[in-house]
Amino acid sequence: MADRTPNEPGDGDGIRTLPFPVDLSVGGVGIQVGPLGTERLWHADDPLERVHRIDFHVVMLFTDGPVRHMIDFAEYEARAGDLLWIRPGQVHRFSRTCEYRGTVLTMQPGFLPRAIVEATGLYRYDLPPLLRPEAPQLAAVQASLANLQREYEDAETLPLSLHTSVLRHSLTAFLLRLAHLAASSAEAARRQADTTFTLFRDAVEKDFATNHSVSGYADALGYSRRTLVRAVRAATGETPKGFIDKRVVLEAKRLLAHTDLPIGRVGAAIGFPDAANFSKFFHLHTGQTPVAFRAELR
Repeated sequence: MADRTPNEPGDGDGIRTLPFPVDLSVGGVGIQVGPLGTERLWHADDPLERVHRIDFHVVMLFTDGPVRHMIDFAEYEARAGDLLWIRPGQVHRFSRTCEYRGTVLTMQPGFLPRAIVEATGLYRYDLPPLLRPEAPQLAAVQASLANLQREYEDAETLPLSLHTSVLRHSLTAFLLRLAHLAASSAEAARRQADTTFTLFRDAVEKDFATNHSVSGYADALGYSRRTLVRAVRAATGETPKGFIDKRVVLEAKRLLAHTDLPIGRVGAAIGFPDAANFSKFFHLHTGQTPVAFRAELR
């Protein structure tokens, strides 16, 4: 088998890693800026619709949509005015059916000095890849990216060293705006998750005796099941179903400990009309039957 470098696309069964295509960059500098479309700006001989890894940054600003794009095995839907920021090491896949329209920036990690890399959060993998700027933020990001593209295409009027320096300054300005937008989006998502969980928690407290369904709570609150799962997991580390079941078990324990209700009545009080089903549920979550749990307390 022929040897190849670690970044060279291979034919094995692993995820392909695509390196930055320096040969396609204007002037051979460490960035590219150009239009999204049917043309492929890197590795035209490689099927980008397959899952692949990149060793460079990709920022796509869309002027049309929706576009569905997979990043690290999560599906994102981008609309006109949205951005996707894919970082080195992440895997992604282009959609076979969506048309990509807008502007794409690709950048080698080493193109900027370390201080700028740290200031712009280039390796903040905890930040969301999908960014949805408000109108004033979008206008500023578009203007900054358009300026960067003009400087990128103006390679012939400047010596290479000066052209590279100008690009670094323009790129830094754009990335600082992008980093601020990403951090703001993450904070907004956190606040939304907090609100979503609070509403879910209150709904469970009100209805746990009659509603054990995650979908039922999601529908009642107007959220998708996926949104509810993310919010509850972020707040508690649990699934919504686990949170509901824990509350039901707690009430069952309270009734078993503090009342003399028959087992069947206890089950009915928390949404189990069939005593056998209640006993199975209780044993699954506690390792004891309701009768044994009550006996231990007396």
